[in-house]
Formats: sequence, C-alpha cells, structure tokens
Amino acid sequence: MIPQDFIQSLLGRVDIVDVIDRYVKLKKAGANFQACCPFHNEKTPSFSVSPSKQFYHCFGCGVHGNAIGFLMEYSGQTYPDAIRTLAESVGLQVPEEKGPARPQSQQAPALTALMMDALNYYRSELKRSPVAIEYLKKRGLSGEIAARYGLGYAPDGWQNLESVYPDYKAAILKDTGLIIENEQGKKYDRFRDRVMFPILDSRGNVIGFGGRVIGEGEPKYLNSPETPLFEKGRELYGLYQARRAIRDANRVVVVEGYMDVVALAQHGVENAVATLGTATTATHVQKLLRLADNVVFSFDGDNAGRKAAWRALEVALPVLADGKAVSFLFLPAEDDPDTFVRAHGKDAFVKELDTARPLSQFLLGELAGREKMETEEGRARFLAEAKPLVAKIGAPALAALVRQRVGELSGLSSQDLGALLPRESAPSAAPASSYGSSYGSSRSRRSEPRSSPAAAEQLRIVGLLVNHPELAAQVELPAGARMTPDREAVRNVLERIREAGPGVTPAMALEVFRGLPEEEIVTTSASGIARELSEGHFDPWPEVSGYFQRWTEEEQKQELQELFVLIREDRASPAERERYSALMQALKSRNETQEMPSKV
Repeated sequence: MIPQDFIQSLLGRVDIVDVIDRYVKLKKAGANFQACCPFHNEKTPSFSVSPSKQFYHCFGCGVHGNAIGFLMEYSGQTYPDAIRTLAESVGLQVPEEKGPARPQSQQAPALTALMMDALNYYRSELKRSPVAIEYLKKRGLSGEIAARYGLGYAPDGWQNLESVYPDYKAAILKDTGLIIENEQGKKYDRFRDRVMFPILDSRGNVIGFGGRVIGEGEPKYLNSPETPLFEKGRELYGLYQARRAIRDANRVVVVEGYMDVVALAQHGVENAVATLGTATTATHVQKLLRLADNVVFSFDGDNAGRKAAWRALEVALPVLADGKAVSFLFLPAEDDPDTFVRAHGKDAFVKELDTARPLSQFLLGELAGREKMETEEGRARFLAEAKPLVAKIGAPALAALVRQRVGELSGLSSQDLGALLPRESAPSAAPASSYGSSYGSSRSRRSEPRSSPAAAEQLRIVGLLVNHPELAAQVELPAGARMTPDREAVRNVLERIREAGPGVTPAMALEVFRGLPEEEIVTTSASGIARELSEGHFDPWPEVSGYFQRWTEEEQKQELQELFVLIREDRASPAERERYSALMQALKSRNETQEMPSKV
C-alpha cells in the first residue's frame, strides 16, 4: 500500500492545472481555468479547474475531484497507477508499505524497458516478414492501423530474443514473460511465428503481449503469463488507444479477441476493447463504467459466447449504478465482430450495437427460457434462480424495476413478492478501500442526499470545511456534544481534517476521505457548493462559526433543562448546581449582547 503521508505530500507538489492541461486544453478564465468537459459532450465550457483549491468541477455533469481523481476518471487508471503517474511527473518514486494490494516490483522500470525493447524488435521483424504482412493485409488491416496498435511479428525460432537481450540467461527476463525455462533449465522464446499484439497499461507502457498464430497451430492465441507488470483480470486490450473514442461516444464495446479490436478500428469503430484470454472481471466492468455510461458486450452467438456473456453479466451486477447501462449483442452464429464489420461495414455494426439487449432483459430472458413458465413449478424455479441474482444488483432503481418484473413474470402480487424476494442491500464488488474507489465524480455511484433541513445544513457545512480546510482549526466542538447522524458526520469530517495537519489544501482534504464512510457525503457536499465558491470572493467563516455557535447554544440549553430537573427534584450535586449557575450566567450575557443596540 502507498503511505498516506506520501499521497498528501505528492498532492502538495503537483499542480492540477498542469496535470489536466496535458489531456484537456485549458484556457484562463478569471482566477480559474476552463474547458469543455472531457466527461460529457458540450459546446459551451463548463469544466472548471481551480489552481488555488487544486480541484476540478464540471457545472454541467457535476464531476468533481482532485488530480488523482482526474487521472482515474479520464485515463481509467487504478488508484495506485494514478498516484504513480503523478509521482513520475514530478520525479518522485512511490514508496510501498506491506499490505494486501498487489506489490509493484522495484524492478518494474527495468522490466518496462525490457518490454519496450521487445516491442521494437517485433515491429522491426514485421517489416522484414512478407508472410506476416500478407496475413495482415488479408485480414483487411492497413499499415496505419498496424502502427497505431504497435503490431509486430515474432519469427520462428527458439531463441530469437537473444539478439535483443545479450544476457539471455538473466533472471529478470523470466519476469517479462517472454522467456520460458524448461525443467532442464534451458531457456527459449515464448512467442514464435506469431503476429504480436502489444498490451499497454493506462500510461502507454508495454506490460505484455498477445500472439496470434499465422498458419495452423494451437493455441490460436497465446498470451503473456501474469508478471509483476501484467495482471489479466485488471487489463483490457486496446483501452489505451480507445479512450478518446470511448469518451466521445459515451459507449465502450467489449469483444473477445485482439483481431476484433483492430478490425473494428480499421472500419472506424474505435471504441472497442478486449479481455485478455480470461473471463470478464468486476474490475474490468468498474474500469469501463468509469469511462462511459454504456458498456456493450459483443460476444459470439455460439454456446461459448453466451457463457462468456452470462459470466460478464454476473460480475457486472454488484457494480452497476443507476444511470449506467450494460447490454449484450449477439451476432449471427457464423459471425464475430471482425468478420461482420468486414462484410457489412461500420454503419451496420453500429446499428447492431443500438439493438443490443439491456442487461435486465438478458438476465430475465435467459432465466425464463430455462423453465416452463406456463407451470407453477417452472415459475417457482424461475423465482428461485432470480432471487440471488436480483439481490446482487448494485443499482437501487434498476434492482426495484427488475424485482417488479420478476413478480409480473412469476404471477405474484406485490405482497407475495416482497415476502419471497425481499429488498436487500446489494453487496459491493470489493470492500471499500483507498485503492478501489473512484473519488469525486458524477460517474461514481452515489445515493441522493437527504432533503431534511438538518441534512441540507450538514452538507453545506461539510462542503465549506472541505473547500476551506483551514477553518477546521478555528472552530470548537461543544464539550460532550450529543450526536445526531447529521452532526456526527460533521464532527468526523472536522476531526479528520484536523488530523491531516496544517497546510491542508482542498485537494488534500478530498483525499483524506477516500475509502472512508464519509467519502460519499464529502464528495456530494464539496461538489454541491462549487458553483457558489467559483463566482467570486466568499467568506465562509460567518456561516461556519455560526453553525458551531448554534450547536454549542443548543447543547447548553439541553444541559440547562436536565440540570433544572435535578435541582427541582433536589438530586443535584454541588458541582451540578455550580454548573447550572455558570450556564445561566452565560445565557444571560449572550441575551444581553444580542439585545444591545448596534452603534450608528
């Protein structure tokens, strides 16, 4: 795990304006910078970046966060990778603490350089191989697409990489996944006589390869093994190249193979990615839902494709959010995305995407199709199969609608359905942690804020404290304060900001709450008052101090009432009587001050 004090120090070193300007061209607008929002389509700029507070906010879609949050949202990077990207930009090395997170090997920079050497070798070999070039041409790929995706060729032969790595027997080469050592200790190249597809991480580094056999041979596709750089369950082929197209379309297409991705790109469908020889994982879905509101899985229409689609559905259920859509496209059995787009073109494929089955329809249709729904026994089995799946749905509104549809299909009344299919809180895909959350964004799942006056005031005070963390040291909590849920959140936010120490910026204050119970309210509140704070100079002190003063007065009045009862019943101790007198005197002085006429 990455130490929190390093993260806070890093946020103090980077300038969010410089970070975002590398990806989105910013223009000066008063004290802030602005641009058209990279997270939704707009013509008038509503995306604002504050150099003083070190956070960004979109007044159109509500996305909000600091430099780390931006890299996670814009690039689809994980939390640790976003921190490493920022650290590299200011010449810092990220320290690691022992923890449950996957360690980033100290040799990672060396491994990355070795992988780049391999990429350059494979690309140069492609230019020398008429057979490989002809194969790609037959698949309809141009030189431009081959260059964009860094395609290469691993020639036949057992130790061709020895020309790339003079010390072919070096132990570190085994960690690249490019060299295999047999039981006799002999080393040889993993990839031989294959078209090579480099796998890039969110920063564009080569972390692995996929190799497609040119002629006959098995396996047709061969992937890098898991290494210190490469974890199949986290990475997606083509995501680095597709990010811009995904954001522009607000849709990502998930296909089964590398060739599907590049063939679609060749025909203008540039928002496609592929899993890497493994089933879709919750991490894959979470990553994609951070980048787009619509995820379409386009798998083959055969039994294997439908099984892969069902697995994708199951892992997607807990990470769904209302406002997001996951759907499934099944092409004719004789087609895959590669053959379909080559035969029918981009427009026909996009038209097919538009008809993809929503997750809810696929879920209920598959379950109902397995049973004899005209019989009571069939409907009972349908209900039994649906129950655990519906309970997993992480989107509250969608879960309610699917539950309602289950009742209609099973012929149950609302009352009977409620007893057999109770509303349960869907489990999250993973425990909340600083490594897993997508912080401060309208694209993160978020419950609606409560609408009571106390809750509204709480949101506002929390927002002011996060945007002006220096105020945390200037206010005092009432001694022995009684805690309502609303005030408990204010207290927790106040104390955590104080614990962060002096010099905390708003961006640092946001980071304090990542993965904590207060994260949601901090995100909502900080975003909620962003427009007001951006419109000019605003002094939050009277409002914040007034809130805590009223809190103190309410606590004192409550204490006075309790002490009065004790005194009236002659059960008060001398200390309690003395406290009652002190509180009465304080109340009298406060009333006299409030009644005093102001000077003209």
